[in-house]
Amino acid sequence: MSEKKIKEEKVVVNNGLVNSVETLKAKIAEVKEAQRIFSTYTQEQVDAIFLATATAATQQRIPLAKMAVEDTGMGVVEDKVIKNHFASEYIYNAYKNTQTVGVIDEDKAFGFKKIIEPIGVLAAVIPTTNPTSTAIFKCLLALKTRNGIIFSPHPGAKRCTIAAVKVCLDAAVAAGAPKGILAWIDEPSIDLSIEVMKDADMVLATGGPGMVKSAYSSGKPAVGVGNGNTPALIDDSADVLMAVSSIIASKTFDNGTICASEQSSVILSSVYDKAIKEFAYRGCYIMNNDEKEKVRKVILNANGGINAKIVGRSPYQIAQLAGFECPKEAKILIGEVTEVDVTLEPFAHEKLSPILAIYKANNFDQALDIVDRLVTDGGIGHTSVIYADPVKATDKIKKFEERIKTCRILINTPSSHGGIGDLYNFRLLPSLTLGCGTWAGNSVSENVGIKDLINVKTVAERRENMLWLRTPEKVYFKKGSTPVALAELKDVYSSKKVFIVTDTFLYKSGATKAVTDQLDDYGITHTTFYDVAPDPTLATANKGVAAMRAFEPDCIIAIGGGSAMDAAKIMWIMYEHPEAEFTDLAMRFMDIRKRVYTFPKMGEKAILICIATTSGTGSEVTPFAIITDEQTQIKYSLADYNILPTIAISDADNMMNQPKGLTAASGIDVLTHAIEAYVSTFATDYTNGFALTAAKLVFEYLPRAYKYGAEDVEAREKMSNASTLAALAFSNAFLGINHSLAHKLGANFHVPHGIANALLMTNVMKYNATEAPKMATFSQYKYPQALKRYAEVAAYVGISGKTDQEKFDGLVAKIEELKATINIPKSIKEFGVDEKEFMAKVDAMAEQAFDDQCTGANPRYPLISELKELYIQSFK
Repeated sequence: MSEKKIKEEKVVVNNGLVNSVETLKAKIAEVKEAQRIFSTYTQEQVDAIFLATATAATQQRIPLAKMAVEDTGMGVVEDKVIKNHFASEYIYNAYKNTQTVGVIDEDKAFGFKKIIEPIGVLAAVIPTTNPTSTAIFKCLLALKTRNGIIFSPHPGAKRCTIAAVKVCLDAAVAAGAPKGILAWIDEPSIDLSIEVMKDADMVLATGGPGMVKSAYSSGKPAVGVGNGNTPALIDDSADVLMAVSSIIASKTFDNGTICASEQSSVILSSVYDKAIKEFAYRGCYIMNNDEKEKVRKVILNANGGINAKIVGRSPYQIAQLAGFECPKEAKILIGEVTEVDVTLEPFAHEKLSPILAIYKANNFDQALDIVDRLVTDGGIGHTSVIYADPVKATDKIKKFEERIKTCRILINTPSSHGGIGDLYNFRLLPSLTLGCGTWAGNSVSENVGIKDLINVKTVAERRENMLWLRTPEKVYFKKGSTPVALAELKDVYSSKKVFIVTDTFLYKSGATKAVTDQLDDYGITHTTFYDVAPDPTLATANKGVAAMRAFEPDCIIAIGGGSAMDAAKIMWIMYEHPEAEFTDLAMRFMDIRKRVYTFPKMGEKAILICIATTSGTGSEVTPFAIITDEQTQIKYSLADYNILPTIAISDADNMMNQPKGLTAASGIDVLTHAIEAYVSTFATDYTNGFALTAAKLVFEYLPRAYKYGAEDVEAREKMSNASTLAALAFSNAFLGINHSLAHKLGANFHVPHGIANALLMTNVMKYNATEAPKMATFSQYKYPQALKRYAEVAAYVGISGKTDQEKFDGLVAKIEELKATINIPKSIKEFGVDEKEFMAKVDAMAEQAFDDQCTGANPRYPLISELKELYIQSFK
């Protein structure tokens, strides 16, 4: 299309088609319909349209540049040709191979994909400084992303802007785009600009601060930019000739109308005179004080904004306006100034013209202060430049990068060309809309491109997390297995020093002697720490670990029930990782694989062997440990597979003489472990087998073990097996609120843990066994199934019934019968807890139970008020 033809088209395109709210709404409706059709196009169709449009715009770069200067009186035709060429060629080259249609990311294994969708209709506000190049740029971005776009030109540049859009529209439609995909307002006004921004799906704004503010206030998503007030620092390490030449090339480009162009230069005193001499030698005009004062009066308008009469004008024209003469060929008007306060010094402002402020700095830090002030007060977020030796002055460049709050920091680069990208750098996206980030109130902090003009739909299929079965390296079971297991110390681990952790009763009763005798036989040095008491404290652990550090063992053996094994695990952690903080170690998690805190690796100094002497906690195979801070009375629950014992020994020989009370408490604890693990949200086919077998063993053998004790060897061994099996189940499936509630009840009223579980157990089961619960959060748990799972437990242990509810009721009755058989109290009150004290603490206990690590795996997600009610029910 020739220049003549473009001018002739004016009669058609500027014929009052869109000059009122009514005609605008009609036009927007046309664009929306065209965009609806365009949104169905393939990538191949889009790319063909993109190429044709870029080609047409490139071919018309000179006529459109001439028209822009004719219409606005701003800038330089030859430079506007470069802008138009950049807007077509560089944008095409940057995005020609970029996918903007269809699926851009897919992972079938994880059930995940991302699909690109257009935004819809864009409202494009175009500035008078770049009326054709910015229009071309936005047309191409819209077409590449399958968006429609309607332009609101600046009134002083409407003819050339509409002509540029018409060139793009004709080429796009000829290449197959829907008619009306690009449109414009023929008679732009503030009211119509506001209307188009309000009715579009997104605003793409380039222009002055008032217009950008309107875009962000339109009620629609907007991409806009902030003020440019680019300072260029010339360090004493810089190539001064290159720096001066680059600033001149940038500042004279289109008479300074690019918002990234330098507005000031801060020069170190040691090279200041040299730089000024170079500026003057290369055609810049250094103003005297009288001339500077005259220019000060014309830089700003009455409202404190840029005087439109200087924007894009030549130095000669600006000097004429100010009332003095300068050479017609002068390249830049330079004013040497000292004041950086924009309220006092017009030269400190953005000027969008070939006027350059020059500041002298005594040292680099002072130069940084000046640059920082100029940016902060007048152009925060936009662009800044430093000229310095990239090898010898890396520390200065780094200080500049860290200090200056601009989204583009250019090094040894003319800022007009460097800021728009791809001309003087490789990976800064080419763009004529330069985001300034939140510093300037913008929604983007980079050069605006196609990614800012698309929506991405994410399709995520439901997936279940990968599960595992984690156990100690070796688990020894069977009556009499301890000596065989301990032979590993000599045969496999070549241990030299063993630190034994146990309690006073076991030590003084001689329960540890069989172990120490075997160690003596092997010639393994050993020592015993036996100060562990029930509910071990940090003080005990600290005392033990001090002895451990002095002894420096390569193996730790815990002998006892849960307390001894928990204490040994804590000491193990403190021994291997004295830097670890308990608040971090005890941090709660929803999924142990995704916890925030990374648990330290264990086993670097010593292995851990746990020998159970009670058939209850199962701590010999679990990744859990509980310790109490005696100062605060806070119980820390640690859970991580790194603290799984190396070897677990479940030998009935070590459990034969448990008293009846311990047999009852530990036995019912096993049943709680088994049932809670079976109904847990994390339960799997692997853990279910352990849990069901453990539950059946408890019902069959706990009454016998309780009644006959050491006389019934089979019962003792079966309960030993039940304890370890249940622990293997809950180590991987976790527990639920039965344990959450029991932990706090025990901590506050010294109720033995197994008894606390028993006092709460059937009430918790009734609470869980609803068909309409608030569901737990875990993808594997597809629907409420606690009642069904309780019924499965019932069936496995021999309870019949026609419905799941009947089986469940039978299981509750069987548990209550078992509790009566082993003399478990029927309520918390019957256990002996004072009612007044209980009611005073129940609110705090309910909240603490909610925060317990076990709560998350419960099949019914509890409210704190519901946990309180469970406490009250169980009390009565």
